[in-house]
Amino acid sequence: MIAPQEPAQVHTPSVHRTVPFIRRIKHMDESASHARSDSELAAANRSFYDVLWGGARLIEPARFNTWPLASQLAAHSRRSLEVAPGLRPRLPLEGTLFLDISKAAISRFRLRGATAMVGLINALPFADASFDLLCTFDIVEHVDDDETALAELSRVAAPGAVLLLSVPLHEAAWTAFDDFVGHRRRYEPRALQDKLRRHGFVIERSAVFGMQPKSSRLVDLGMWFLTHRRERAMWWYNRVFMPLGLRMQKNLDWKPGLTDQPDIDTTLLVCRKQA
Repeated sequence: MIAPQEPAQVHTPSVHRTVPFIRRIKHMDESASHARSDSELAAANRSFYDVLWGGARLIEPARFNTWPLASQLAAHSRRSLEVAPGLRPRLPLEGTLFLDISKAAISRFRLRGATAMVGLINALPFADASFDLLCTFDIVEHVDDDETALAELSRVAAPGAVLLLSVPLHEAAWTAFDDFVGHRRRYEPRALQDKLRRHGFVIERSAVFGMQPKSSRLVDLGMWFLTHRRERAMWWYNRVFMPLGLRMQKNLDWKPGLTDQPDIDTTLLVCRKQA
């Protein structure tokens, strides 16, 4: 059993996951897309995700295409942590410690018998080298200080631990939707690889990730509803689009190292913590 420590005080935006069924809308001017203040980004995150999780159900990890890998890794790990899963966990509910900023999400996990607690990725309330397996999907691009977030993940990872990490790629692909969901950045592949290496993580393999549609019209329509009819849009997402997205998932196609292609929107990485 991992004994939690008192978390330090940090000031970061809310760190819930992105909505996977929306991919692209028309590009905005880049200077305008990054012009919002930290407080505005935090408010956008809280407003968006409070509505999202308010009408959502916890989805079993086995329903995602990450399950073959996640379940295999968990079976060989004594101590597992998933950070900010929202209600879309990827690691097994049994034997994993879940940490999220959302009290509503945490209560759902506890009702299912899972171990869960409230906390932030930038101040993980655990001792050094506490976990053999760590998982955080679509999170570090939301926090204002991703260096501290990665440093915390590295600190609580034991030597040889595996980190499952998903992030959006390519600043050139920035859209208004990135602003809308509170992204602070997209990552350039080489810079991402160097950043992870500085924090002791080496990328072993990667796969194209996400359930985004290719139709820009569908994205435009979804964005309009998210802006003008948010609660209704969330109902459709949770009850219709998310189940359809789960049915249409493809098996992950793993490649050695980090695949660098300009058309990749989001990548899933398997990283190893070095001694």
